[in-house]
Amino acid sequence: MEFTAAQLKAYDGSDESKPIYLSVKGTVYDVSSGKSFYGPGGAYAVFAGRECARALAKMTKEESECTADVDDLSEKEETTLADWEKKFQAKYPVVGRLV
Repeated sequence: MEFTAAQLKAYDGSDESKPIYLSVKGTVYDVSSGKSFYGPGGAYAVFAGRECARALAKMTKEESECTADVDDLSEKEETTLADWEKKFQAKYPVVGRLV
């Protein structure tokens, strides 16, 4: 399934009837099983319904950093992002791509 940013935003956890999705480098994951983290009020709720590669790489929860822009990451940040990707791949099902 392909998602635009606007479509992905609908899966931010605000609608209880929908799953919670987020994107890392264009891969959309269903993180509903981590609702306590990604749902409203959760520690990582800012990532829900968004592309969050840059924020994960920089280890920040700043909404302005929730983008796919990873061109200027340091080597350490790239490694951090790769580690996050592995965690998501191991823990959550892939449901589509961000286009």
